[in-house]
Amino acid sequence: MNEQVDIHGSYWLHTVPPGAPAPPPEGPLTVDTAVVGAGIAGLSTAWELARRGRSVAVLEAHRIAAGVTGHTTAKLSAQHTLVYDRLRRTRGPEAARLYARSQTDAVRHAAETVEELGIDCEWEDAAAHTYAEDPARTDGLKAEAEAAREAGLPAEYVTETDLPFPVAGAVRVDGQAQFHPRKYLLALAEDIRRLGGTLHEHTRVTGLHEGRPCELTVESPASATTVTAQSVVIATHYPAFDRALLFSRLSPRRELVLTAPVDAARAPHDMYITQEQHTRSVRTAPLADGRRLLIVTGEHFTPGTGGDVEERFARLAGWATERFGGLEFTHRWATQDNDSTDSVPLVGPFHPGTRNVYVATGFGGWGMSTGIMAGRLLSEQITGRACPWSDLYDPRRIASVVREGAAFLKQQADVARHFVEDRLPAAAGPAVDEIAPGDGAVVRVGGERRAVHRDEAGQLHALSARCTHLGCLVAFNRAERAWECPCHGSRFGVDGRVIQGPAQEPLEHRDL
Repeated sequence: MNEQVDIHGSYWLHTVPPGAPAPPPEGPLTVDTAVVGAGIAGLSTAWELARRGRSVAVLEAHRIAAGVTGHTTAKLSAQHTLVYDRLRRTRGPEAARLYARSQTDAVRHAAETVEELGIDCEWEDAAAHTYAEDPARTDGLKAEAEAAREAGLPAEYVTETDLPFPVAGAVRVDGQAQFHPRKYLLALAEDIRRLGGTLHEHTRVTGLHEGRPCELTVESPASATTVTAQSVVIATHYPAFDRALLFSRLSPRRELVLTAPVDAARAPHDMYITQEQHTRSVRTAPLADGRRLLIVTGEHFTPGTGGDVEERFARLAGWATERFGGLEFTHRWATQDNDSTDSVPLVGPFHPGTRNVYVATGFGGWGMSTGIMAGRLLSEQITGRACPWSDLYDPRRIASVVREGAAFLKQQADVARHFVEDRLPAAAGPAVDEIAPGDGAVVRVGGERRAVHRDEAGQLHALSARCTHLGCLVAFNRAERAWECPCHGSRFGVDGRVIQGPAQEPLEHRDL
């Protein structure tokens, strides 16, 4: 076995070249709807609106379909681990049915879109499974199968799968799918252009003035300008301009991904996930040489608290090798998700006082179906049409937050603990000269905590160690060469630039 991965980065990004150029706006721009974020939720929303004759502009701080969506495992499924039994208990059977209907509608709509646009995106029909190896967990799986059936899914409890190792039990749902997400989304982007929409990469939205119309301030490497829109959609994974304080209802988590080619004869065709062992997710994708690419995900942790992430990659590699035989790993990356406190994504009006700003967030690891669902739902709301599941996903909902008070309070307690501990006198950390090449640490310099990274050439790079969102101390992720905030999941490059929000401003440079 070779556990040293030769290619660091997403398989989806490495196997598809960039799409057509999407330069920043050259001057002020006026559209019906401005969509902030060019992942699956943003592009799906823009495409749905463009199809209805609305003028749209998609504003992306980095590259189209290269953020969270570009690092997904790309399962299109209405089966989201054990969500239906929980929904049935906390929000009632009707909520579970609406959730199943909305997610199933998204999977079907994606299939129709692939056929309509003729997208070559490695689409494959597959069954989705939530399984357990521990017999003590089978009662929960049986309850989930019953709840999912009651909600309208073709779910059944099974004990046999096409995995090459035994399971104690599993919930199986037929009629789901898997695909190449970047191929799908670049085709959507091209059709948005055909329909008259515009897309703008390397365009960061730095200001939002709500009104009728709204005005966005945008910055690019070369200039700054404004975009005026009758409605705005915030589809940035973690909401920018969080006036609704949605960060208090979201918990970020990071998961690792490994890939390795396997013979088609020993590759599972269906999709699998278990909540055991900090999550283990398995699917395969077709390769040009007739083999399959095994995609294994797991080892979830809160950003900034993952400890030695290299050890986590090694554990995931060991698990995969133990179950699938000798593997030559070719790609590795990490993905980040946000869980809402009540297990249901937040899609709809941004806050109680707004009438024309919308948000999509809290997808809980199921961004493919939920992103497409969000595009459908938001386009209905923006064009004034009714949608049966609007209330289910409404970010302004209060009752379900009260019912899920324990999860809400735990999230706030974790954040409060970091705030307090970060401000207490602490034992001296490592000295600057103890930081090895490629590593980083928070150190005290002149009474101030600084985030110091030593690059492979030995050069030191010092930044403020306080996240620019709300001031928590960041921690270094050596495996990904990034500074991460444990409070709300913001991530920064070793040069201080924002990789992922909710932070909007980079870490400030400091002298040593």
